Amino acid sequence: MSRARIAVDAMGGDHAPAEIVAGTLLAAQEDYGDLILVGDEAQVRPLLTGPGADKIQVVHAPDAVPMDMPPSQALRMADKSSLGVAVNMVKEGQADAAVSAGNSGAFLAIALIKLRTIPGIARPAIATVWPALNGPMVLLDSGANVDCRPEWLEQFGIMGSAYSKSVLNMQSPRVAILSVGEEDTKGNAQVLEAARLLKEAPVNFIGNVEGKDLFHNAADVVVVDGFVGNVVLKMGEGLISDLQKIIKETVLGGNIITKFGAMLMLPALRKLRTRFNYETYGGAPLLGLRGNCIVTHGRASRNAIKHAIHQATIEAEHDVVGKITELVKPHLAQEA
Repeated sequence: MSRARIAVDAMGGDHAPAEIVAGTLLAAQEDYGDLILVGDEAQVRPLLTGPGADKIQVVHAPDAVPMDMPPSQALRMADKSSLGVAVNMVKEGQADAAVSAGNSGAFLAIALIKLRTIPGIARPAIATVWPALNGPMVLLDSGANVDCRPEWLEQFGIMGSAYSKSVLNMQSPRVAILSVGEEDTKGNAQVLEAARLLKEAPVNFIGNVEGKDLFHNAADVVVVDGFVGNVVLKMGEGLISDLQKIIKETVLGGNIITKFGAMLMLPALRKLRTRFNYETYGGAPLLGLRGNCIVTHGRASRNAIKHAIHQATIEAEHDVVGKITELVKPHLAQEA
């Protein structure tokens, strides 16, 4: 395909528009596609200076969706909000992906209404990439659907498998479902039925995994409902953040020998921090829509925005939407 065109919601996020524009400038310097900042031009244009600025287009959208605005209200102002205009650009073929650090509930609602789901997919899911010990692991759903039907979990497995093949270059991703035990008899009614469906799905389903397995690459794709998935995600992020603080406090609070040893270990500690830094993996794709949408943290820094844009570029260039559609089609025919 030609160069990916990425529409970035300049007004979404806790640190918008300054950090969003700064991150987009970093992405432009790395030549991550043709970039479009969508937002209030009077606020965005003065921030667009320095290297890469001449590569970025600005599309004016007068309104911004507040982080606490209900999705129903955000839908009513979608035609004028930076988030709504960015998604609409994907719908109209003016952009290949939309990126936002804004209100994730509003993002999901607007994208679902404007783009619709891929035929055969009931609900989109947020797929987060985890920095596990032996390579990345994809967890979905990470918060889009707090109540899920078993067939939705089956679809999440199909979408996660397609994403891992296309973006993470895995030949045959191992798909598992999160449960309270490894045995196939363990789990609630939802998990047991979803596991039965996944066994018949066009994926490499390996059964159940437990919470302790999430950082050990017991599976490449882990399926879970959005309520549990979001709790697990936030717990994992908090754990990694706290461990980094503990290591720092232990090193700085030690004696001279400890500090000297820490200086020798500094390169390794920096690599460890980078490896387990969520910003390195950019944003999380909303899989299952007829268009590429990447959601990232509301508190995202410019570095996280840069990586989220890169993620959007990769997803567009590898036609993840098309890959999911290809996997779902024969499965639908089999069910019919």
